[in-house]
Amino acid sequence: MGRYVFGVDIGGTTVKLGLFSEEGGLLEQWEIPTVKENEGAAILPDVVGSIKAKMKEKGIAEQNVAGIGVGAPGAVDDEGTLVGGAVNIGWKPFNIPEAIGAYINVPVKAVNDANAAAYGEMWQGGGKGSSNMVAVTLGTGVGGGIVVNGNILTGATGAGGEIGHIHLVDEETESCGCGNKGCLEQYASATGIARLARRRLAQDEKPSILRGKDAISAKSVFDAVKVGDEVAIEVAEQFGDYLGKGLAAVAAVVNPEVFVIGGGVSKAGEILLSFVEPAYQKYAFHQCRGARFVLAELGNDAGIYGAAGVVINGPSRASH
Repeated sequence: MGRYVFGVDIGGTTVKLGLFSEEGGLLEQWEIPTVKENEGAAILPDVVGSIKAKMKEKGIAEQNVAGIGVGAPGAVDDEGTLVGGAVNIGWKPFNIPEAIGAYINVPVKAVNDANAAAYGEMWQGGGKGSSNMVAVTLGTGVGGGIVVNGNILTGATGAGGEIGHIHLVDEETESCGCGNKGCLEQYASATGIARLARRRLAQDEKPSILRGKDAISAKSVFDAVKVGDEVAIEVAEQFGDYLGKGLAAVAAVVNPEVFVIGGGVSKAGEILLSFVEPAYQKYAFHQCRGARFVLAELGNDAGIYGAAGVVINGPSRASH
C-alpha cells in the first residue's frame, strides 16, 4: 500500500485540508470551520479529528501516513514553534508539531501559511521547475514567501519573506498596519491601490470613470485600465513602480529565477504584470534582471499543496 500525506492550511474562517499521495498528487480536499473561541483551543483537535475520520473512511493506518504538514497564520520557526502567536485565531506561542503529536503518532511539519503557499507554487504551481523563487501575495496586505535552493527562507524569528514591510517612502504620513510608515504594503495591496487612486483623483479634475464611484477598489482601477482610462493607467503605473522597486530590492538579496504573483489583485491578469515588470527592470541589479514574472496558478489550494510539499520534499523530512 502507498503512503499518504495530509496538507493543512489554517485560516481565520476555515481550515482547508488535502489528502495527497506521497508522490504529490492531490487525492481529495475538504474544509472544516475554524473554531476561534477559547483562544482557538479546539482548532488542532478538530484538525486531527477530521484527519482521523478521513483515514478511517479510506482505510489508512497511522503507519501509512508519511506526515502532516501545517500552514499556520503567524511566524513559525524551523522547529515548528509559532513564535509570536497568531492573533486572528487567538493562539499564543506554542510548538505545533508537539501539540498535534498529543493526538496522533505521525511526523508533523509546521510552516507559516504564506511560506506554505509560496512552496506550493514552486512545487506544483506558477514556479514549477524553479528552486529559487519569490511568491508575492497581493491581497488586503502584501504577503511574501521566499524559496532559496528549494528551501523556505524563514529567518531567525520566522519573519523571512515579509516583503510587504520593506520601507519605500520616507514622506508617508499614514501608518501601515505594522505601525511603521511608508511600507510597500501601503501602495501595492488591494487597499493600497485604492488609496493611490483616491489620492490621484484628489489632485485635479481630470475625467475618469473612477470619479463618482461609491467605493474605489483595486478591481475597479484595473477594470478602468482595461478600457483605457488615463487616470487609472497613471495609478497602475504608480503601483507598478512601487512594487517593481520593492521586488528589485528583494532580488538583490535572494536572486530568484521567478516571481510568482498571486492574491486577489492578481485576478486582474497579465495586464498587472505589464506595469510591474518594466519598473522591476528599471531598478534591478543587472544580474537579477533575468527573473521571470508569472501569475500564481494554485489559488486557494496553494497552502495545502505547500504544507504537504514540505513534508514530502523537506530537507528534514518532518519534525515531531
